[in-house]
Amino acid sequence: MKVAILSLVLHTNYGGLLQSYALQTVLERMGHEVEILSAPETCKTPPLRKMPYCLMRRLAYKLLKDHSAPIFWERKMNRERPVVTQHTQRFIDQYLHVRLIESFGDIQQQDYDAYVVGSDQVWRPKYFECQWHSPIENAFLLFTKDWQVKRIAYAPSFGVDNWEFSEAQTKACGELAQAFDHISVREDAGILLCQEHLHLEAAHTLDPTMLLQAEDYRALIAQEPASPGDLLVYLLDEDGEKGSVVERIAQKKRMTPFRVNSAHSQLSDPLEKRIVPKVESWLKGFADAKLVVTDSFHACVFSILFGKPFVVLKNEDRGNARVDSLIKQLGLTPQPLEGVEGLSFYLCEAKNVESLREQSAAWLSEATMSFKKRIDAVDEFGEAN
Repeated sequence: MKVAILSLVLHTNYGGLLQSYALQTVLERMGHEVEILSAPETCKTPPLRKMPYCLMRRLAYKLLKDHSAPIFWERKMNRERPVVTQHTQRFIDQYLHVRLIESFGDIQQQDYDAYVVGSDQVWRPKYFECQWHSPIENAFLLFTKDWQVKRIAYAPSFGVDNWEFSEAQTKACGELAQAFDHISVREDAGILLCQEHLHLEAAHTLDPTMLLQAEDYRALIAQEPASPGDLLVYLLDEDGEKGSVVERIAQKKRMTPFRVNSAHSQLSDPLEKRIVPKVESWLKGFADAKLVVTDSFHACVFSILFGKPFVVLKNEDRGNARVDSLIKQLGLTPQPLEGVEGLSFYLCEAKNVESLREQSAAWLSEATMSFKKRIDAVDEFGEAN
C-alpha cells in the first residue's frame, strides 16, 4: 500500500525529524511504500499591498530595538538557510523519503492509498498554518475530501490541553474527522479534546519515536565521536532561571554540562554560530549522558529510550500537556535529585515502555492492514466489498 505521512514541515527540529523517521521506518517494516509530505523552506516576501506597512514596522524595530536586525530578512534567510541547515538536510536526504509540494492541490487522488496524519503538533492550528501556509482543515485532510482513500491519525498532538480552534475551524475539522477510519492521539488531554470538540473517540498511542528501540537509534550514531560532557542540556527556550538550575546541578553533582543544539539562533548572530548540529550528534548526547536537563517533549522521550534520568523544566509557551501525559502514561514518579535541594528527576525502566510500544504498534498495524484487505478486494473483484 502506498502511504503518505502528513505532519509539520520538515526543518531543523530534531523531534520532528526523528518522529517522521520512526513512523516511516515502522510503516516500511509493515510492508508499505511511504512518502513524507513536506514543503520547500523558502521565505516569501509579503504581498505588494502589505510591503509599505511591513517595511515601516521593520525599520521602527531596527531603530528602536535592534540595530542589527535586517530590513529584508527574507533574502537573508533564504541565502543563509542552506548553511544553517546543512547537517539536518543531510539527514533528511539520507534517511527520509520526502515529497516536496508547493500546495496540497499538487496531490492527486491516485497518488496514495492511505494518509497517516501525525505525529508532532500537527493538530495545533498556529503551528500547522504557520509552517504549511495552509488552513488547519488540511491537517484533517480537507484536500482528500470525497476521495476513496484510507485516513488514519497516528498520535497527532494538539500540544496543549485547551481548545485553540475557532468556532468555524471546530465545525469544519469535526466534520472532516468523521471521515477518518482510525484515530489515535498522543496525549490523554487529546482524547478529551476529541470527545468534547470533535465528537469522536480516539485511542491513546505512543509518539512514533517510541515505536523504535534504542538499538535502532544506536545504529545511526555508531560512527559519532564521544560527547564532551556528562550532563546533557537541551533547552528550547533558555533563560536566566533555567541557566541557574543547570549551573546548580553541575556544581552540586560535579558534572560537565554540554549542549547538542546551537546556542545562537538570532539572525543577527554570526552565521557560523547558527549552524544546527547533526541529528546524529543530538542522539549521541543522550547515549553518552548520565543526566539530562530539558524543557522539550522529545528530549524526555529519548532520555526514556536510552534509559537516562532526566529533569524536566516547564515550558508554558510550547505546552506542558505533552510531557505531563507521557509521564503519567508510563507511570513515572519524581525522585529527589540527591544533593540538589528542590529538584526531582524521572527514570523510566524499559519494561514500562515495552507493553505500550507493542499496543501502539499493533494499533497502527491493524489500522493499515484493514485497508490493505480492502485494496486487495478491489484488485480482485473491481469493487470494494
